[in-house]
Amino acid sequence: MSRLATPIRRNDNVVVTMGKDRGKRGRVLKVLPETNRVVVEGVNFIGRHTRPNPSKNIKGGIVKREASVHASNVQLVCPECAAPTRIGHRILGDGRKVRICRKCQGVVDK
Repeated sequence: MSRLATPIRRNDNVVVTMGKDRGKRGRVLKVLPETNRVVVEGVNFIGRHTRPNPSKNIKGGIVKREASVHASNVQLVCPECAAPTRIGHRILGDGRKVRICRKCQGVVDK
């Protein structure tokens, strides 16, 4: 299966642009490149029915946790201008390829 390239990476701050959680901001916990989805902290909660397992110290019941969101439904928040933005790429003088903000042209990568 081919891997889809998404400009969103782990620990990026993003804002949800579509769906029931539109407008919420959060940090990306996990990127799933096979399905082009991301898991965002505090967004898209679902209830999972879990069976108790005393050996793993797991209580039974309905557990709330984050589900994945399609990567096209989130936008990166620029750390410099704090606005949701599209992502561009630029090659620096030292040869590194970095992500840039399309609004302020600031470098997103550390």
